[in-house]
Amino acid sequence: MILREKDRPIGIFDSGLGGLTVLKEIQNMLPNENLIYFGDSGRAPYGTKSKETVIRYTFQDIGFLMSKHVKMIVIACNTASACSLPRVIANCDIPVVEVVGPGSRAASGGKKVAVIGTSATIESGVYKTALSNLSPEITYYGKACPLFVPLVEEGWWDNGIAKAVAAEYLAPVAESGADTLILGCTHYPLLIPAIRSVLGDSIRLINSARAVAEEVALRLRELNLLRIETPGQISFYTSDSAEKFASLGSVFLGRPLEDVSRIDIEAF
Repeated sequence: MILREKDRPIGIFDSGLGGLTVLKEIQNMLPNENLIYFGDSGRAPYGTKSKETVIRYTFQDIGFLMSKHVKMIVIACNTASACSLPRVIANCDIPVVEVVGPGSRAASGGKKVAVIGTSATIESGVYKTALSNLSPEITYYGKACPLFVPLVEEGWWDNGIAKAVAAEYLAPVAESGADTLILGCTHYPLLIPAIRSVLGDSIRLINSARAVAEEVALRLRELNLLRIETPGQISFYTSDSAEKFASLGSVFLGRPLEDVSRIDIEAF
């Protein structure tokens, strides 16, 4: 059966579970869209890999989603966006939405903006550049937090270990005097209790997931690709254990995950 272009799914990918925070916002905002999610948990985290490796992983992830005839790609991974975006845009013939731009724009109004992310994201300087382009008045501080993604992938986001690691990483952020903190990784919203335990409630936290969903909705409207007739369906894929993905993913979405399949991503 050939699908109408509007009925084709939106393809979303991340290095693992974190992009489910983006999927959740897209589903809440656009409940009639069909969604396909790929979490590359078998090769997570991306943030400790070389740029060349991240680019290769990104194009394999996109290759899998393209095999599902998606109408849009959402890069729900800051590391993939930071390392691969120009090449992805140059090589994709469908719309691409990423996380860095929407997240940076959501932080507008801040005078001292800190960004936490993977080593690859922080070292790339993409947020520093994006924030500087928004306003040269913004003071930027970046801090790599490489253990945060493995903690979330293990389900250890709200325990003593998470709080101890957060205290170690975030002490310099507190000392920087930042008034705004961008969560520069889609895994990090699960760590908000641990982050708040260090930084308190006065700092503004920017979770880019909602901003990304708004960008997706805007682009679909502009392209006349919004699906409005009936509730959409969601399929989940992972490169690791489907059972573990479903168990931990249910916490991200706040409901049981169904239709989770394991794939061999190296085939793409």
